[in-house]
Amino acid sequence: MGRTPAGSPPLFIAWGDDDHAVTRRTKQVFEDWRREAPDADCEVIDGTAANAEEALRVLGRLREALRTLPFFGGSKSIWLRSCNFTGEGRVSEAQSVQASLADLGRELAAFDWRNVRLAVSTGKIDRRRAFYKTLDTLADSGGARIEHFPALSPDDRDWREKAESIAAAEFRALAKRPSGEALSSFVEQVGPNSRLLASEAAKLATYVGDRQDIALADVEAVVTRGRHARAFALADALGDRDLPRALRCLQDELWAMQSDRQRSEIGLLYGLITKIRTLILVREMFAEGLLRKSSDYRSFCAQLKTLSVEGLPADRRYNPLEINSYVLFRAAQQCARFTPGELVLAMEELLQCNRRLVGSDLDGALVLQMAITRIASPATPPSPNPVTAKAR
Repeated sequence: MGRTPAGSPPLFIAWGDDDHAVTRRTKQVFEDWRREAPDADCEVIDGTAANAEEALRVLGRLREALRTLPFFGGSKSIWLRSCNFTGEGRVSEAQSVQASLADLGRELAAFDWRNVRLAVSTGKIDRRRAFYKTLDTLADSGGARIEHFPALSPDDRDWREKAESIAAAEFRALAKRPSGEALSSFVEQVGPNSRLLASEAAKLATYVGDRQDIALADVEAVVTRGRHARAFALADALGDRDLPRALRCLQDELWAMQSDRQRSEIGLLYGLITKIRTLILVREMFAEGLLRKSSDYRSFCAQLKTLSVEGLPADRRYNPLEINSYVLFRAAQQCARFTPGELVLAMEELLQCNRRLVGSDLDGALVLQMAITRIASPATPPSPNPVTAKAR
């Protein structure tokens, strides 16, 4: 993120579910203000409140800070940090809090901002209420700046691209240069969480020491796999046809299911189906001459950019431009481990696995273990025909 432009509005609001990004951005703005006016008074107010009474006290301290100028003149910068009562919830919905916030909005709109700046970092904001509407109107007139930081979500098909941008910025700040493959692998390992992306980037930078370049091996050596990455690891092990690793990854997933209700055997199965489908897709693209084999991630991505949209499937599941480039790259490295017939049989095996999970009383873990074992086991060469062998 760049610095706050000189002459920016005196009122700054950062909000959203991504509390790490919200706090980091507000801190950056506040520090920019301090650099611009090193002699200014600075005040940080904790905006966390456990009940309506505490919320009213926080708003009272903010009003007092806005009205109290330095004794010897000069300017003042205020940060209302980690405010937690502007959205929904018991504290936010208290009538007294809503009324006080509405009053605060009107006060900020009419406030004389000469020599005073205010930064607010908060979580969710209820856009239906008077407080936000007043701030929004103020922003439209140039009197305020509002920035929204929604949390990364695995349900967002663009989360990997957004996470790569966040991670790349973290590495730039640390004066490190990850390779394209290392960066994509890093994002896959950590998952859609900006706080974890920042902490894992710092850990990786410490690991490589004075070396600026970061390779894929560095990522694999020290980066901790997040919840999302464990599912990726299972599918990746299946693609590598590494049965011991695939079974270990499956065991990790089954163990995690015990404390996470959002996980299920069916969810794991769908991840494996997606992997085999991608292997089939990439193999067909090689056969049709749409892709050339490449061991370099950047050159592989360059090939993807030259693909014509015409003739590609409308269904996102089969459209290579709708699939993450690193997922495709891994599939391109792995598809030769299976014959076309084996990939078709793998899809049939997963279909039978789906039927057993849904329509039988068999243990789900055992059903998945058997399916993975049948798919990942090395192909057994056909037994020689006795007549042919005798003729030889």
